[in-house]
Amino acid sequence: MARQRRSASETRNGANQASSEQIPEPADHPASDAPEGRPRGAGSKPAAGLYLVATPIGNLRDITLRALDVLAGADLVACEDTRVTGKLMRLLGIKAKLTPYHDHNADKVRPALIGKLKTGAVVALASDAGTPLVSDPGFRLVRACIDEGIMVTTLPGPSAALAGLQLSGLPADRFLFAGFLPSKGAGRRAVLKELESSPATLVFFESPNRVADTLGDMATVLGNRDAAVARELTKLHEEVVRAPLFDLANRFSLVQPRGEMVIVVAPPGDGEAIGPDELEARLRGAIAEGASVKDASALVAAETGHPKREVYALALRLFRGGNEE
Repeated sequence: MARQRRSASETRNGANQASSEQIPEPADHPASDAPEGRPRGAGSKPAAGLYLVATPIGNLRDITLRALDVLAGADLVACEDTRVTGKLMRLLGIKAKLTPYHDHNADKVRPALIGKLKTGAVVALASDAGTPLVSDPGFRLVRACIDEGIMVTTLPGPSAALAGLQLSGLPADRFLFAGFLPSKGAGRRAVLKELESSPATLVFFESPNRVADTLGDMATVLGNRDAAVARELTKLHEEVVRAPLFDLANRFSLVQPRGEMVIVVAPPGDGEAIGPDELEARLRGAIAEGASVKDASALVAAETGHPKREVYALALRLFRGGNEE
């Protein structure tokens, strides 16, 4: 998921934020002085096993002390892009042996990693940014370690999905992370249709060049639910835009945003607040502007969140005999 998490932005509220290269120097504490929860092993070296290390999504000061310990003490750091993680290691002042582990080479590299772990190696798994296993192939490595009886532990930290959810202002008691939607419209709408009735807040990743089309498909399939688009999380130019899906689709069709996006969509239910009289008024307004019955129905359904079939049925009753195409 690396690329998406790298788009994270920095906090607002006027708090002073360090630049991405202003980070704390990793502390060299003896093992006996290590705070509770920091890895322990022979001396200052972590115990053998696989460590899932969350890395900053934008602001490097979000690195944890425990992550610094493990990255510095690992025999090998498996990562999506050695160039990206190598730059992070240099900024952190850590010398680490890196090996690429991503979608295209995972099946080939995984057996070698398991072999090293069986000999007692300390292996850290990191994505380009954020929490491993979120939209990356790490879960297969974890599964293989579990099957082999190899110790696996996690070092929690930054996550673009959770940061976007927190800032959206939408219900967070139940949410579904759906990752990246298909890049093609038909496939994207098919997946959205599967998620339409989910009683949870939906969280997605998206690239800036597809965000307008994706928001448009969301408005069409899911209805005009409240939503938020977050970008540049934890960075200087962090931005969170909160509006109904239809308005967001219009906004992002007029601008070309920068940075990867987190899209958060409210659960279903808001459409019931609009009654038949309001639906009829919106349909008549769309027809008066020259829309066909079919197009007017699709537009009003997207704006209100009402099921398209119900809106179309109402339109047919009101305008039967008119241009239905």
